[in-house]
Amino acid sequence: MRVYINPGHDLTYDSGAVNPNSGLRECDVAAKIGGKVKEYLEAAGCECRLLQSDNLYYDSDYADRPVAVCADANAWPADIFVSIHCNAANSAARGTEVECYNRMSDGGNLAQCIQGQIVHALKTVDRGVKEMPGLAVLKHTDMPAVLVETAFIDNDDDARLLVEDWDKFAAAIARGVTDYECSLQ
Repeated sequence: MRVYINPGHDLTYDSGAVNPNSGLRECDVAAKIGGKVKEYLEAAGCECRLLQSDNLYYDSDYADRPVAVCADANAWPADIFVSIHCNAANSAARGTEVECYNRMSDGGNLAQCIQGQIVHALKTVDRGVKEMPGLAVLKHTDMPAVLVETAFIDNDDDARLLVEDWDKFAAAIARGVTDYECSLQ
């Protein structure tokens, strides 16, 4: 299986959400988890490609980001697409959710596999699988795609999990991908 991994946001131009107390940046957490997901999936026999960029679908303002993530995934071509993020709201919300274009699709099945693994492994609040067809990485990809909201970076308890248990998030995402792959056979 060919897995395209997209750690959310951009280390240079778009940090994403930031914890107001610690300064923990979403882009850094996503990069760390994404790199480890790639390692785990390659060890499991998957072919992986990873790209972290603010250019999701020809929407970057920066000339040094010429490759659009969604177009690159489509051209490769990937079998599945996994974008990794941290949620943020009001410093009180907690938990994990995985977003897909349509729950009643292969992307919805992939989302459920990853959601189940993260909630089981980390005991995060189960916010469920949600349809978000307007998200660029779900709308402009040709393969089953998900956006994983690992935990709320602006909630100090969830942020602690992102710092201390980032490897467990990576392992759970990778297991969710392999669960999905097994469900196809």
